[in-house]
Amino acid sequence: VLGIEGSANKVGVGVLQFDPTCGRYSILSNPRKTYVAPAGHGFLPKETAWHHQAHIVALVRTALKQAFPDDDKAERLLSGICYTKGPGMGAPLQSCAVAARTLS
Repeated sequence: VLGIEGSANKVGVGVLQFDPTCGRYSILSNPRKTYVAPAGHGFLPKETAWHHQAHIVALVRTALKQAFPDDDKAERLLSGICYTKGPGMGAPLQSCAVAARTLS
């Protein structure tokens, strides 16, 4: 399972693998990027969404490469794609939802 999280100023992509013998998930990868606002400013939804959009493709590629280093077609090993629906900042959440829907 590939999961995308981007409810605030951090965007991350995780890859999990389920082990049916013990009923647990293992984290195979979890790369992240953090938007750091200019000094004296908080992070605003629009700029944070732009940050997430600029980094999501590279994060997905990195996550798949870390999770399945010997497989050039790692996406075929995924059984699902999920994303954070909320709560959080609307624009960053929407950016990640669009990315997840595009991948699926």
